Amino acid sequence: MKFFILFLYILSQIAVGIIGMKKTKNLNDFLLAGRNMGPWMSAFAYGTAYFSAVIFIGYAGKIGWGFGLSGLWIAIGNSLIGGYLAWRVLAKPTKEITRRLNARTLPELLAARYNSPFYRIFSALVIFIFLVPYSASVYMGLSYLFESVFNINYQLALIIMAGLTAFYLILGGYFAVSLSDFIQGIIMFSGSLIMIYSITSHPSVGGILTGIRKLSQINPKLVSPIGPPGFWPLFFLVVLTSLGPWGLPQMVHKFYSIKDEKAIKPATVITTVFSLVISFTAYFIGSMTRLFFNSIPLEGGKPNPDLMVPKIIQMAMPEAIAAIILALVISASMSTLSSLVLISSSAVSVDLIEGLGIKISGKSKVTLMRLFCLIFIGLSLIIAILKPSIIITLMAISWGTVAGTFLAPYVFGLFRKDTTKLGAWAGSITGLSISLGLSIIYKFDSGKIPMFGSLAMLLPLIVVPVVSKLDNLFITKRESLVFHDIMGSQRVEEDF
Repeated sequence: MKFFILFLYILSQIAVGIIGMKKTKNLNDFLLAGRNMGPWMSAFAYGTAYFSAVIFIGYAGKIGWGFGLSGLWIAIGNSLIGGYLAWRVLAKPTKEITRRLNARTLPELLAARYNSPFYRIFSALVIFIFLVPYSASVYMGLSYLFESVFNINYQLALIIMAGLTAFYLILGGYFAVSLSDFIQGIIMFSGSLIMIYSITSHPSVGGILTGIRKLSQINPKLVSPIGPPGFWPLFFLVVLTSLGPWGLPQMVHKFYSIKDEKAIKPATVITTVFSLVISFTAYFIGSMTRLFFNSIPLEGGKPNPDLMVPKIIQMAMPEAIAAIILALVISASMSTLSSLVLISSSAVSVDLIEGLGIKISGKSKVTLMRLFCLIFIGLSLIIAILKPSIIITLMAISWGTVAGTFLAPYVFGLFRKDTTKLGAWAGSITGLSISLGLSIIYKFDSGKIPMFGSLAMLLPLIVVPVVSKLDNLFITKRESLVFHDIMGSQRVEEDF
């Protein structure tokens, strides 16, 4: 049964790649699917890129074990800030400005907005370098599940998933990604409902209310509004995972391709509901891990929280249900991987190449995109095979560094016409330095990295407007004119 469902899934993704190939004629098709995505496909593309195996395997286990039910604050933050507000605040102005500039990527948008060609090169390098570990973390989470449910060797599972990602993405580009995301989103949504029912009805849990009572008997703080680690660790996790998508290029990219303004409102609702169901399922199930284990499972003699959810699925579910849950996690992972690969490869093949002034024909650009898709997948695969850290650490470093670099310049660039090039650069350097610098100083301490990533996002929100204000007062006001020319009016700023 498990292998049959896996076979059907692989077959569907092959079909998606072939269909996408017929729809992909040029670079604009490969990157944006002609900017013609409807609300359902756009919302599912956003939601499935947001949630991957990292949340079900890495975050669900570690956060649930440590924080108990208070981890559900992360689910609320993901739904309201990462889902609803992201679409409500960012989608319309991003759609407008990228259409005016004919910008296809976030580096291209920032370079044009701030009249800084080097910004494009810098942004491309940050994206390519720091999204690789995030992609590796997704591969790791998926392979742990394959190993426990299918008894397929970890490295073989990595190779199978990498090959499947490469096939349908390289053939079909963003249209294939969006179509695949729609299918995967349906699997994720229905699989989440089945997963939460199956685990809560298991004798170890005995239903939702009984499970909560059992948690309380283990430690009353596990069912309190703030879990045992305390307020600040929880706060930084909410910020990292909820505000982070505002500055991640693979998430912002979903706003470029939506068909029109009418599609934004339904896409906002769909994204919010989808985010709530997926995140609530992951963190609630994570909180139940203490009812299945007396201690965190060991790998190589060391505790590894990434193993908990795969082992629960193996222990608590019949084969048919486990196969459906496997399809859920595969879907979550593959959709995120395809978005990461597409954005990262475009950072080099489009932004870096064009930023350096190298002229390449349209067909050659598509070929180059496909080549760098393979390179990015290969690098992610190597990191995942080496298993350098637990999943949550890899993901937090990537999110914190990339979102910290881009969030403030991107948001203020949309809504504040007086944001200058110097202010944007100051914000990017601040975010990059905080996340990467502090992680290195503290030797990539997994307990502190969410805090570093959160600070990397929050502090540039102060740095960008302050430096821009000083720049406007004492040096130059020319950057504000660039914004006025791009937007044509002050309407977006007033809407905000």
